[in-house]
Amino acid sequence: MTQVNNETALVTGASTGIGAVYADRLARRGYDLILVARDEARMEKLAERLRAETGRTVEVLRADLIEKAGLATVADRLVSDPTVTLFVNNAGMSMTGNLLTVDPIEAERLIALNITAPTLLAAAAGKAFVARGSGSIVNLASVLALAPETFDGVYSGSKAYILNLTQSLAHQFAGKGLYVQAVLPGATRTEIWERSGKDIDAFPAEMVMGVDDLVDAALAGFDKRETVTIPPLPDAEVAHWEKMQTARAALGPNLSRRDVGERYREPALA
Repeated sequence: MTQVNNETALVTGASTGIGAVYADRLARRGYDLILVARDEARMEKLAERLRAETGRTVEVLRADLIEKAGLATVADRLVSDPTVTLFVNNAGMSMTGNLLTVDPIEAERLIALNITAPTLLAAAAGKAFVARGSGSIVNLASVLALAPETFDGVYSGSKAYILNLTQSLAHQFAGKGLYVQAVLPGATRTEIWERSGKDIDAFPAEMVMGVDDLVDAALAGFDKRETVTIPPLPDAEVAHWEKMQTARAALGPNLSRRDVGERYREPALA
């Protein structure tokens, strides 16, 4: 486990679930914390406990990341606070229906929280960290980024976007001191299920991971400096992930050409 000194981690979605456990684990690693969420009372309760148990400085920063003002407040803190060396881009939501049944406003809010906010905050953190020569961004995605057929495409699409963003940033800026990790949880026992009207207990028990185990595994991947960490993926299946990445890279040189593929050419008339 990596221990730090005089460094601060900013965690969004920190009032409960994955974000709250990240806050706990990072405080125990020696990070001071800036907790960001809408539920100030729950963050204050968490902050009080972590101060007592770890002796770390824990600040509560209430912000609604769907709103421009809240987003600007957090982005400014990432840019202006030189002690912040780690940004956990965790805030997110699911929907109560699918694209054809959900209220359009709810879909718009999901896109704002799951795509717009993490993009702009990653940009703010990335610029600051590159300018300082070091820093880390952890982006919470989902295994649904790899399985779009199994769930609503708006949510899984938002998580595929986060995976894409992470891999792009990692490729472009690794040589400039920026480390970026995507964490892909499977079904994890958090409040997001209840909030979106879904029953986590409807899943087979062997499919549902505890949030503590999820974060501990994600931090193990962080210590290994993985670009993509998939905690529920069995070791025996890692080869499939690696083959997929190899195949994707092999497609690259052939994805943009002057001529269309032969399968799209009309057969010559007899």
